[in-house]
Amino acid sequence: MIAVIQRVSEASVTIEGKVEGKIDAGFLVLLGITHEDTKEDIEWLGKKIIGMRIFGNEEGKMNLDLKSVTGNILLISQFTLHASTKKGNRPSFIDAARPEVAIPLYEQMIEFLNKELENPIQTGIFGADMKVALLNDGPVTIVIDSKNRI
Repeated sequence: MIAVIQRVSEASVTIEGKVEGKIDAGFLVLLGITHEDTKEDIEWLGKKIIGMRIFGNEEGKMNLDLKSVTGNILLISQFTLHASTKKGNRPSFIDAARPEVAIPLYEQMIEFLNKELENPIQTGIFGADMKVALLNDGPVTIVIDSKNRI
């Protein structure tokens, strides 16, 4: 499972002209799920996301987590994070989980983050053509792969 975490001042996702999810300060999280991912990946990655200390403290140092700043999360599924670009110029998405595997894991991540954050997160719609807008704060962008824990 791969997460691209962007610290944002604001972010939104629009589907067919309708704003589906919108947040103020917090994280825009793009989530890529592979067929090898499990509940353990959700828990490990979910805790990393919630605990990521990338907000400035009173001295301006990145030392505060999402809860400390009452931040929000906009979670977007993105299978293209598992693109293989080794051969040619057309990416292969063979490592991305099929919807029958990915949707339940995506929903479990939503549930986990809602419970841990104690603040309802915003989401897009799995598999939809989404238009994501954001104002990256910093910019700060972190990539975490649950398969690279060591």
